[in-house]
Amino acid sequence: MTVTVLSGLIRPLVEGRLPDWVEPRFFQSKEEAMALAPEAEIGWFDMYDKRDMAAAVTAATGLKWLNSIYAGVDGLPLDLLNERGTVVTNGAGINAVTIAEYVVMGMLTVAKGYRDVVRAQERREWLMDSPGKVELFGSKALLLGYGAIGKLIEERLKAFAVDVTVVRRSSGPNTLTPDQWRSRLGEYDWVVLAVPATPETDGMIGAAELADMKPTATLINIARGAVVDQQALVAALDAKQIAAAFLDVTTPEPLPADDPLWSLDNAHITMHLSGRAQDKMFVRAATRFLENLDRWHKGEAVEPRVDLTLGY
Repeated sequence: MTVTVLSGLIRPLVEGRLPDWVEPRFFQSKEEAMALAPEAEIGWFDMYDKRDMAAAVTAATGLKWLNSIYAGVDGLPLDLLNERGTVVTNGAGINAVTIAEYVVMGMLTVAKGYRDVVRAQERREWLMDSPGKVELFGSKALLLGYGAIGKLIEERLKAFAVDVTVVRRSSGPNTLTPDQWRSRLGEYDWVVLAVPATPETDGMIGAAELADMKPTATLINIARGAVVDQQALVAALDAKQIAAAFLDVTTPEPLPADDPLWSLDNAHITMHLSGRAQDKMFVRAATRFLENLDRWHKGEAVEPRVDLTLGY
């Protein structure tokens, strides 16, 4: 029997469907997870606080395979897991559909001035003109990050006739490499961040990059707050250096009530809700985990597997 330690949140979706070679042990709290961790060969230690997750994973000294519903594995002890030879699978793609839809929603919200439309409705005021007159049709978007989410964003934006350029390591049509995109920032109406959180992407959008963007451009971040120098972004938005920012992620989270981002009318903050704007996340994650259990037992590769040296 293989001892498998699992979050109690997933219990209703997997109990009764687990293969007979699995010995499941469920936890409801960090304390229970810490107590069970040393026995785990397979673990699903997802908790809201990544520090609690990291502590449980560190205590799981016999862990051979770690699974997570989270796409981002930042905050986990990746070097330790690599040293132990632990296989790690993440939630890449689980939330891709709803996050891609959020990006389109954000672009349309900014383009059509929809925030002002909602405010007018709350005032019971009948507007005689549209507060936003931008069309997505024919606009240009730079998409940084071409994983599962990035590919779905591109697919949806093409349906709106947006000219999409992607940034990735391999060359191709409508593609810029990581050393090319900065010099081309001024060409785009939308800059969309869908990159993983790694030391390489930390602070990749700072004062210099914001200064190079078009004054009519919008920055959209559905990656991680750390990808953007938030102080520089506040300054750029306050000075109307760029038109707007649509931010599903911030630093820190939750964003403190006195943070200046809240008061900027051209900052749209969506509280990291994009991945939660669905009711299929846990179902998809459970189905993938059960399929991976079958592969694991057969000695086949489980997926999607995290490259622990790259961090995604």
